[in-house]
Amino acid sequence: MHIGLQIPSFKYPGGAAAIRPTLKKIVTTAEDAGFYSLWVMDHYYQIQGLFGEAHTDPMLESYTTLGYFAGLTEKAYLGVLVTGVIYRHPSVLMKMVNTLDILSGGRAYLGIGAAWYENEAKGFGIPYPSTSERFELLEDNLKLAKALWAGDATSFEGKHFTAPAITNNPRPLSNPHPRIMIGGTGPNKTLRMVAQYGDACNIGDWVGATHMQKALDDLKRHCDALGRDYTTIEKTSLCTVNLSGTDTPASVIDRVAALAKMGFSHAIFNMPDVSGLTALETFGREIIPAVAAL
Repeated sequence: MHIGLQIPSFKYPGGAAAIRPTLKKIVTTAEDAGFYSLWVMDHYYQIQGLFGEAHTDPMLESYTTLGYFAGLTEKAYLGVLVTGVIYRHPSVLMKMVNTLDILSGGRAYLGIGAAWYENEAKGFGIPYPSTSERFELLEDNLKLAKALWAGDATSFEGKHFTAPAITNNPRPLSNPHPRIMIGGTGPNKTLRMVAQYGDACNIGDWVGATHMQKALDDLKRHCDALGRDYTTIEKTSLCTVNLSGTDTPASVIDRVAALAKMGFSHAIFNMPDVSGLTALETFGREIIPAVAAL
């Protein structure tokens, strides 16, 4: 079982000037502790009530932040959990992911989803299409990624955009390409796209164990229908843990064991007490070694 760290909040004592040095301590400590991956959200507003008190709390642009992480680390994989399809032109997004992969030495994921935060989009003046159109945009993005990474260049025509002469110059270093992670549990569209285009899925534990298992069962159903080997898809989860609160190393190990039993192989955690570093050190000393063989 791999363990990842999501960093969803940038509200640290000391304000904006403290963000850079605090993140440096977090990501270098996490890598030293043995975390397999590092993730940030793709938001411009903080998610009120979940990771902050207000939408005006500090929030960084995701790919710029991961570029900083790439320069601080050597081993941990890097990704956005997950990129909203409405925020960047697909061809530009591909160039950004390629760039991240090259500058990280082949450690990038393309984490992507249909986007959901309507107030954020409207507040920043970003068009927010209907649900059906956002899923069409998601599939266009996925088709473009597969077509582009199949060679050095491609001419792409999707339902909502075209790219007549898009190139890989330079090509990403990941072999055969950065892993495509699709976030969400939609049984008909999202999980079908995972089976058809994805290398990984991401399922949040807030839906509960029963619904997490159902999502995996739905994914397997789509894999069977499409002739895809279900075992080739990396199953990742997203959970919150608070070792300064009610969680203990033993309870976290039990949670990871339960995830492994369902079929997950990569558990990603966010932690409200992460900036204190003690939680990361506890993971490295007690949790990561204990779950490595699961």
